[in-house]
Amino acid sequence: MENFRQFEAGPDPFGRTWKVEFKWLQTAISLRHSDTVDVKFVLYVDGERTEKTIAMPHADLLQLSRQTGHPLTDPWCSRLAAVHLKHIIESGEDMEKDLVTMSPADLANCSAELARAA
Repeated sequence: MENFRQFEAGPDPFGRTWKVEFKWLQTAISLRHSDTVDVKFVLYVDGERTEKTIAMPHADLLQLSRQTGHPLTDPWCSRLAAVHLKHIIESGEDMEKDLVTMSPADLANCSAELARAA
């Protein structure tokens, strides 16, 4: 993924293409008393606006960083979250949720997709 700050994703199960904008990345310890890195996006389609926060457990990110040798950086976390959001939009899975927590398998899949695209 070249630009995690602004991209399009889709089509969703209804054939729509969503415009996505990166809003922020924060550690959720201060937000939700959770040991995660949260990445928030704003999504637009057909006059509709919604927000999605992708949460990545810090311990899982550290393990993935060790396994892949990729440094744990804000841009990498943002790209992982963007790839997962793209999957959510295209599959319709978890689309009803405002907050989606990635599993270790989700993180590994998104990391592999980023590596293939590099």
